[in-house]
Amino acid sequence: MNRNPTDSTFLARLATRLHGRTQNALRVALSQYVANGLSVALGLVLIMLALFESAGLAAAASAAVGVIITSLPDVPSPRRRKIMQVLPAPALGMPLFLLVQLTRQDTWLLGGVLVGGTFLAVMMMAWGKRGGPICFSLLFSMLFSMAAPPMNSQDEVLLHTGWFAAGASLYLLWAVLTTHLLNRRFRAQLLAECLYSFASILRTQAQRFGPGPDHPALLEAMLDQQASFADQLQDTRNVVLESPTTRPRQQYAAMLLSLLEARDHQLACDLDLDVLLGQQATAPHLPALQQALNTTADELQALGMALLMGWRQPSIRPIPDLRPQLAGALPPRPASSPPLLPQPVRTDAPDAPALLRNMADRIGHINDEAVKIAALARGDLAPELSLVRNQWQLFVSATTWSWKPLLGQLDWRAPTLRYALRATLAVATGYGVSLHLPWATHEYWILITIVVVMRGNLAQTVQRRNARVAGTVLGCLLVMALLMTHPGAKMLFLIVALSTGMAHAFALRRYLYTTIAATVSGLLQAHLLLVGLRPTFAMGERLADTLLGALLAWLFSYVLPSWERNQIPGLVRRSIRAQGQHAKLALALLDTAQTADVNWRLARREAYDSLSALTLATQRSLAEPRQVRPPLEPLEALQARSYQLLAQLTAVKSLLLLRRGQLDLAQATPALQRAAHCIEAELSGKTPPASNDNPPGFSIAGQPYLERPDMLVAADLTPWLLRRLQLACAIARELRLAASRVHV
Repeated sequence: MNRNPTDSTFLARLATRLHGRTQNALRVALSQYVANGLSVALGLVLIMLALFESAGLAAAASAAVGVIITSLPDVPSPRRRKIMQVLPAPALGMPLFLLVQLTRQDTWLLGGVLVGGTFLAVMMMAWGKRGGPICFSLLFSMLFSMAAPPMNSQDEVLLHTGWFAAGASLYLLWAVLTTHLLNRRFRAQLLAECLYSFASILRTQAQRFGPGPDHPALLEAMLDQQASFADQLQDTRNVVLESPTTRPRQQYAAMLLSLLEARDHQLACDLDLDVLLGQQATAPHLPALQQALNTTADELQALGMALLMGWRQPSIRPIPDLRPQLAGALPPRPASSPPLLPQPVRTDAPDAPALLRNMADRIGHINDEAVKIAALARGDLAPELSLVRNQWQLFVSATTWSWKPLLGQLDWRAPTLRYALRATLAVATGYGVSLHLPWATHEYWILITIVVVMRGNLAQTVQRRNARVAGTVLGCLLVMALLMTHPGAKMLFLIVALSTGMAHAFALRRYLYTTIAATVSGLLQAHLLLVGLRPTFAMGERLADTLLGALLAWLFSYVLPSWERNQIPGLVRRSIRAQGQHAKLALALLDTAQTADVNWRLARREAYDSLSALTLATQRSLAEPRQVRPPLEPLEALQARSYQLLAQLTAVKSLLLLRRGQLDLAQATPALQRAAHCIEAELSGKTPPASNDNPPGFSIAGQPYLERPDMLVAADLTPWLLRRLQLACAIARELRLAASRVHV
């Protein structure tokens, strides 16, 4: 029987798609998000069951609130000072829980507590990613307290607050314990997540070598991926680089550092890319470059999956060296070619074969780092981490709390202060509306919807508004179906724990899943708190509360707005400063002192992080009204030029580190100093120093070319270094011009 080739192709594509979805589902199931969520769920169910057996249902229900509040800031993080990361949640949440109980009988006093507590909670966002979970811990402390029945006496109030404190204290110990037990697992999971993200960047890079690439769309996708990758890297640094004192920790740390080097080489792939793609002679050889990038991406993903699966080192397959394959796919070099000598600058067409060889060399460096990462994972290569081992504290985020971030937001135009005022007004309005509804017995549900939907920017508010409504509908249906079976207390404990863990796991990944799970957890938790009162559940009322809360959160997003265009000038200045500091240290790499290398690595991190913050702010601005959006064209040009400057400096760094013996240091050293002064002057808006190395009118457009040297046999690469320094100065000038056009 003959099979139609079209059917075979369709089945092959279907099998590939199913395999990809299966791998993605397995990757999520084995990720640090799910592991952390399961840890939270297990701690919650164990504490609830222990208190239920020893003190009864009411005590277990109140203690569960303390556990949930304390669990919110419990995310994969360093072991060092873990308790200080989690402790502010119960320490500040318990007084709010108590105040709500004491004022339940007085509508005005309760409203005052809710208004003041909301402002206090949202101001915790001044501490950034660390403050976000604390903010919601305080808000939920008040709102879950409203879900409990009013207490008949102060002694009863104090008793239930005591059970809240007991649950919080027990979970605090659980969080510290599990952080230590899961530390090695979290290191592997976070590193695997970074490998996957970098593999996606390589695939986007590979698409640029394909037929008829959509360069603007691919550039936009690359900027988005680089921004997300920079955010992931900092979370990974915090855990992986902490105390690399044992061999396994050193392996993970060395793998992360190699990944950072691979990112630099990937960035350098954009050098001369447009010129390369414009040469017809290079077209037959581009698929080899594309295949090499895709193959490296596949191997990194396979390595990431091996880390997630927990395979032992010998089971991890080595990544093949693709340099011979790349060399065989490129046009042959003249057999009688002597070692290349310095060539003069040319203004005619570029040397296409030399362009290909240089691009292949950069891709080869990416593959070299991938090979090194796999060798480190297998234990075939000993990690060398003298710098990180002694100064790892410089690479991780701060773990102490200070007043400085809060003081920096006590300004009328500060985004956190405006967010706090906005949220406070929305909660006050929602509380007033709830008092006049026929179903006002569940007024806390409107307030919960407001605080989880409203965000500091309109883009996230709109996204969460839609997910919140859809998730509430599905969550309500699940709770109705569950309560119809009349489950026992222990079954409810288990479901509350699992749904809380799921909400915790997917809060930063799939907010719809978090909303469904949080709805189930919140409704069942309220059901447990109303023990003995025969609570009823009306889906219509819950949906009406959700719609009202989502509507209020959306409307109040336009009150005292903090548009992204107001934040972008500060982000631009931060990025320009970071670029200047990075250039200064990158061009001083001839100093091989350890301190100089650490300072350069820190400057490189800040350059990437500042660009990531600017890219994310630009993305968020797209959801704002057109009349307040910042000018996108100069912002995109600024981001592109910033990455180009980083790419040029990466190419210079590669020459200094890998080919130093082929440089004339007597000529290169003053040239590096002049380039550093030139870039500093350009980025600061000063007049750059005059230099014969920079021809008048020199710019990126219409740039002259040097013959591309063979890096392996060239006798002197100094002219090539000077060429890169000229380009870096020109890019710095265009970067300054792009920044000057960002008037918002």
